[in-house]
Amino acid sequence: MYKNILVPVAFETGRDTMKSIEIAEALSENGGKITALHVIEEIPSYVAQYLPEGQMDANIQEIEKILHKRLNEHTEIVVKVIEGHAGHSIVDYAGDNDIDCIVIASHRPGLQDLVLGSTAARVVRHAPCAVHVVR
Repeated sequence: MYKNILVPVAFETGRDTMKSIEIAEALSENGGKITALHVIEEIPSYVAQYLPEGQMDANIQEIEKILHKRLNEHTEIVVKVIEGHAGHSIVDYAGDNDIDCIVIASHRPGLQDLVLGSTAARVVRHAPCAVHVVR
């Protein structure tokens, strides 16, 4: 099984975060590490200049609180919130942190996904490790 599992978390309807966490726990070696990662899309600089100083840090802290609350019975799971493009950031985080499996939720692909590609599809194509897609 896997020693270091990454579970990207999105706050969208139709995404079953807890199912992904449960699968990650089943795939994890005894004593393995599971990280729940949420990526905040970067705010363009022309918008960011109007935000109060420290607003992004406050947003990150609030999202971390929400994730901890959702994962309350899974206290051993590490919660990380980063800024960036979701697909790129998940792949980069996996490469930089010796992740050996990514468990990512997917949704039914729509026309936009066929044209632009979904986050899960990008992760599957570019991840430096095994990827388990949850439908």
